[in-house]
Amino acid sequence: MKVEEIGTYAGAVWQALSVSEAVGTKQLKKMTKLKDKELYAALGWLGREGKIDIQPNPDDAKELLVVLTQEQ
Repeated sequence: MKVEEIGTYAGAVWQALSVSEAVGTKQLKKMTKLKDKELYAALGWLGREGKIDIQPNPDDAKELLVVLTQEQ
């Protein structure tokens, strides 16, 4: 996986999050059509840039909720 690809995946995730408040990782996979590795690479990219917050999902212990930070 190349850095440029991860940036593209991060853009797809950011676009999906920009139309929703909080999205679970399962829903993000459906919205972006990314594979697990691609999704988590994108989340790492956005997390490192401080653009997202990742929280446990109170309804599903195996899933995470992802939200854009307010500093956008």
